[in-house]
Amino acid sequence: MAIRLGSGRRASRPNQSDPFTDLLFNTLIGFVLLFFVAIIFLNPEKKQATIDLEAEYVITVTWPDNSPDDIDTWIEDPAGGITWFRNRNAGLVHLDRDDRGMLNDTITFEGRTIANPLNQEVVAIRGVVPGEFTVNVHYYETETNTPVKVSVRVAKVNPVYQVVFYNTIELDRKGVEKTAVRFTLASDGSVIDTNRLEKSLVSF
Repeated sequence: MAIRLGSGRRASRPNQSDPFTDLLFNTLIGFVLLFFVAIIFLNPEKKQATIDLEAEYVITVTWPDNSPDDIDTWIEDPAGGITWFRNRNAGLVHLDRDDRGMLNDTITFEGRTIANPLNQEVVAIRGVVPGEFTVNVHYYETETNTPVKVSVRVAKVNPVYQVVFYNTIELDRKGVEKTAVRFTLASDGSVIDTNRLEKSLVSF
């Protein structure tokens, strides 16, 4: 006769963890953590747009894209120094870009001709010089023999970009010179006066 011991219930086993299951669980946690770190680096906080130019003021002269006509920029500083395409530096004023219409605005790459349609001259004032600056535009050369509308912008770039003057003037024929703007800087670099009194700078 068999004798049954105990109360009839199966004895409970103590909880035991499976090492392989623990390893898989920890690996999963690691992958989740790495996923969130990757998301953070793939979506960095957007920074505000900044302009870092080595200048206090930038003067930009533009005329219609693809125009073959040549417009020149002339700048006189408070000391009487004149910046133009044959004298690209005078004091702290520098002609950074001299544009000659479509001339030299094309390159050949792998048998293809690539053209830059933008007509733009850029002048930088690399320090604060108190006094009056004169900005003139000159219709130097033409292929179209038609009037050209020229836009002139003067912008303060430090500490933030700020347009202090903008206007569009028309040069009706080759050889015409017009004063786009005369502006006066204070010792702190601020513009204290602007006017458009004509003053000739072209000397040839």
